[in-house]
Amino acid sequence: MTRQKSFKQTVRDRMEKTGESYTAARAQLLPESEPAPDSAAAPGTGAATIRDRVRGHKVADATGRDYEGWFALLDAWGATSRTHTEIAAWLVDEQGVPGWWAQTVTVAYEQERGLRVPGQKKDGFAVSASKTVDVPVERLFAAFADPDLRARWLPVEAAERTAKPGKRFTADLPEDTRVAVTFQAKGEAKSSVGVEHTRVASAERAAEWKADWRTWLSDLKKVAEDQPA
Repeated sequence: MTRQKSFKQTVRDRMEKTGESYTAARAQLLPESEPAPDSAAAPGTGAATIRDRVRGHKVADATGRDYEGWFALLDAWGATSRTHTEIAAWLVDEQGVPGWWAQTVTVAYEQERGLRVPGQKKDGFAVSASKTVDVPVERLFAAFADPDLRARWLPVEAAERTAKPGKRFTADLPEDTRVAVTFQAKGEAKSSVGVEHTRVASAERAAEWKADWRTWLSDLKKVAEDQPA
């Protein structure tokens, strides 16, 4: 445990000197025999596409066309040169597509034509992570809301924006990004946390943040479960 804490401090010292993310700094300091986490992963956020989440037959049932049918119509209209708002509005106003489904088709089209990548939103990229911890939800919430506890596992500055005990916590993070955290009780001594980190500048940076959150939530679990009841 002492060796692990010493290594983490070395990583954080490097972060302060170089400005690297936790994951990038850690990768530079690992022995050559120990691979960095997700070293074989392709760049990107790991987010699923709209087509992965909403199947074509459901789109056809709701709108009268499947994805391929809408994509062909949008190509003929010249949608690749249009904004997201223009495409969605055209689907609603000219084709009678309900609002939610118009957004679904629009995002799917943008992803299919390379105008948007999975995980990208209008204000940047977003990544998410979650963890189940063997503590009551109040203690899990405190690990975020209490600055002293938070500093034990989160190695970046977090400026609190809002906090609803046991329910939700939001904060500003470095690089003009933002995090929204939700909590759910799973019993008297078990709870889960879900993190959504938004306003990330690029897909590559989003991939780094996602890897960081995996590491940080593992550290959070140790800190929370080591706290006295």
